[in-house]
Amino acid sequence: MTTAQEEVAVVQTIDAFHRGRFHIVQPKGGGHRSGMDAMLLASLVVGEGPMRVADLGAGAGAAGLAVASRIEGVHVLLVERSPVMADYARKSLALPENGRLAGRIEVVEADVTLTGRARLAAGLEDEVQDHVVMNPPFNDASDRRTPDALKAEAHAMQDGLFEQWIRTAGAIMKPGGQLSLIARPESVAAIIDACGRRFGGIEITALHPRPGESAVRILVTAIKGSRARLTMRAPLVMHEDDSHRFSAVVDDLNNGRTGYARLTAGRQRAR
Repeated sequence: MTTAQEEVAVVQTIDAFHRGRFHIVQPKGGGHRSGMDAMLLASLVVGEGPMRVADLGAGAGAAGLAVASRIEGVHVLLVERSPVMADYARKSLALPENGRLAGRIEVVEADVTLTGRARLAAGLEDEVQDHVVMNPPFNDASDRRTPDALKAEAHAMQDGLFEQWIRTAGAIMKPGGQLSLIARPESVAAIIDACGRRFGGIEITALHPRPGESAVRILVTAIKGSRARLTMRAPLVMHEDDSHRFSAVVDDLNNGRTGYARLTAGRQRAR
């Protein structure tokens, strides 16, 4: 992500991603602002179109637009509960800079935790998505709460959150489809437990700031219906020295020059 390219009034910015290949309208000084987490999440979707990708808890749409920017023929469904953030996603799609992508992206205002008929009525259909990506709220109840209500809503983790979000991912995904998410390392047990019998072939990659430093994020992929074993992949290191310059592989992922492919092909191991 670059610095803000333009300010609109005093409440939002337009930010360039993938070296200017698409732009996102985001709240300034409040709410959730997308950055590197969204770009790394998007890099977990690898393949060729046509395919359907759902971004759960999409915010202003950064991860979904990043997928559409890198892979031609992808149709992206941005699912966001907050009307305010969903409106930012619509503003992003209306930007002239995103004209080549807008026709392949749809925004749905819906709570990811909806089930049954309520979920269907909200526009989240059964078994239609090839990929589901998510960057769920990550702040534990014991963390210091932000006074920004919009940001607090986006970041506050609730009990059973991963179970609820991954349940929805499983419902809207085709058999053999791929789940991808980014989270804090301390959430790994909850994620594995939530995958349960829905998803297998779990692959986990730890993201470390520098060699010798503890991981700050984990990248997780899994396949619906797979019975393959869990794999702990080699870690990714953001900075290989004391500078703020990204390592070559992380820089490529962050800027959409390449995707982060799974080690094993999922659909061949699915039911």
